[in-house]
Amino acid sequence: MNFLPLWRYQNQLIDGAFVTLELTVVAALFGILIGIAGAVALKGRIAALRWLVRGYIELFRNTPSLIQIFIVFFVLPTFGLKLPAFEAACVALSLYFGAYSVEIIRSGLDSIPRSQVEAGQCLGLSGWQVFRHIVLPPALRNAYPAVTSQFVLLLLGTSLASQVAADELFHVAGFIESRTYRSFEVYAVICAVYFAMAMSFKALFALVGAAAFRWPRRR
Repeated sequence: MNFLPLWRYQNQLIDGAFVTLELTVVAALFGILIGIAGAVALKGRIAALRWLVRGYIELFRNTPSLIQIFIVFFVLPTFGLKLPAFEAACVALSLYFGAYSVEIIRSGLDSIPRSQVEAGQCLGLSGWQVFRHIVLPPALRNAYPAVTSQFVLLLLGTSLASQVAADELFHVAGFIESRTYRSFEVYAVICAVYFAMAMSFKALFALVGAAAFRWPRRR
């Protein structure tokens, strides 16, 4: 084993890691917005909208995310919508993450007892005020662990964007391997970087959750 030939590519590795983080954060933010909107739609009274959201969830949760990226990048240009690799990956991964976020946030909303909603209504609060002050905060607290776990899976899943030549970490690894022919060393380093990023986010989310929601520490 010889890792020294990889040292000259450290800038490319750092750039690839930053692109991976950017792709993850952007997809997660839009995915959470989709999740909140979809969860509210599922709890709404419009049947057609509920069926539409349910179809979206089933479609994106039961098809490979790589195919979804390919459709956005290769198929949409047929209809006049051509996106660069990074933007196409963002769109596909946002929709993929959003499909899971809808169910996660919906389950958080369902965990709120009906009696709390009725108590807010008895106090004269509007529907939005009940949702904003009574339903949403504990629902987000209940959904937080599942959302953060899905975020880490999204981080690891961004490697699929390399298949459309997005300049993320795994794509950079392929470039370096083709130049150095050091397959084991390259992918060992890439594995270590992914592991470090995943564990860092897990630690960060644990600290944020403990501070924001004041969860008791496990003994």
